[in-house]
Amino acid sequence: MDLIIDGGLSPKGSVKLSGAKNAATKQLSGALLTEEEVVLRNFPTEIVDAQSKANFIKNFGADVKLDSLKDEATICAKNYIKNEVVLEDVSFRTTYLLVASQLMRSTSAVIPYPGGCKIGERKHDLHIMVWKKFGANVKEKEDGIYISCKRLKGALISFPFPTVGGTENAVLCGAVAHGTSEIENAYISPEVYDLISLLRSMGSYIDIVGKSKIIIEGNPSGLKGTTYDVMPDRIEALTWIIYAILANAEIEIQNVPFYSMEIPLIHLMDAGVDVYKNSYNVLINNSCVKNGIQPFELACGTHPGIISDMQPFFVLLALAANGNSRVIDYRYPERTTYLEELKKFIVKDSITWNRSGNISIKGPNVFKNAVASATDLRGGMAIIIAALIAKRESKIIRADIALRGYNKLIEKLLKIGVKCKMSESNNSSK
Repeated sequence: MDLIIDGGLSPKGSVKLSGAKNAATKQLSGALLTEEEVVLRNFPTEIVDAQSKANFIKNFGADVKLDSLKDEATICAKNYIKNEVVLEDVSFRTTYLLVASQLMRSTSAVIPYPGGCKIGERKHDLHIMVWKKFGANVKEKEDGIYISCKRLKGALISFPFPTVGGTENAVLCGAVAHGTSEIENAYISPEVYDLISLLRSMGSYIDIVGKSKIIIEGNPSGLKGTTYDVMPDRIEALTWIIYAILANAEIEIQNVPFYSMEIPLIHLMDAGVDVYKNSYNVLINNSCVKNGIQPFELACGTHPGIISDMQPFFVLLALAANGNSRVIDYRYPERTTYLEELKKFIVKDSITWNRSGNISIKGPNVFKNAVASATDLRGGMAIIIAALIAKRESKIIRADIALRGYNKLIEKLLKIGVKCKMSESNNSSK
């Protein structure tokens, strides 16, 4: 699907942040560790990855209902894995998080290979290591990954480097394993902590020691049902903040997870942006940048710093800065494909980059309308923002790639006065 945007407006209004994609899709896996009903509130029901994963686990026999009006997901896994599983290509990346719930009920599990954005090499060797540590045998076949295990046994897992997916996988397996598990060098991002909080509300005993160690007392018979609120999306929060700054808009952003955004907000302040906030909301208007956006240098790595998903939005901010900036992405240095498309919206040649993820930006710049293609989720959203800022009509081809991470995006844009519409793609670009 393409997105047609009549850009150059200064919108006004309020938007409420949805539940975080990177938390909600993982919590669908957590909800399968019980045969009782789990209700996930503030759930991003219209995000493609959430819908795809919900439909996939339905094929396994689970009952999943997504209520878009209430922003809720209701999951009952009483009949989970009683259907014959047909492996298929999937758009979501978190297939590996379905293994724990299968091995809780059976001696074998099978999952398709993960999907997701192509932003560099994203291996699954650490997941295989996790399953083997818990006592499983693993075979990689052409159509998927096959895991067998008489029973998951408590394990000591020490990751060679911080990994979000590996930590989540180990936490889910440990929650239903026989005995105690310890995870060292765990990556406890806000979304991982939110998964742990869900499992705690389901009756799992999980202790966090310091900033990178997790101790879990397993419950192999399964957990209990619960009702839980998915954390607000910190990446969506930053997206709206930077869009409002660049569009000279007046937007109140509601339900902001400040506890997970301390460092990004400090970087905004250092760039000359005053963010007006109370305990829950942010207000951005034309008085937030009194002396212009200041050039800056930052590196993307792990939480609590600037994570790679935020990189494209700081690049956008740098394009409007009064001077030269540099953004370095150490986590995913190949997350630069979108830059070639983003350049179409810039009057002068202001962005250069290399294969090491080192991005140099010369500012300030004037945005112009263009036709461009979304290349990945976050880069695609940066391209959409460029089109929103530029005057006159722009077209974003395959904009649905960006909508994978932004719940009810078109509805929210229309609500604050943006003129845009989705149309069928004809796969053309210029």
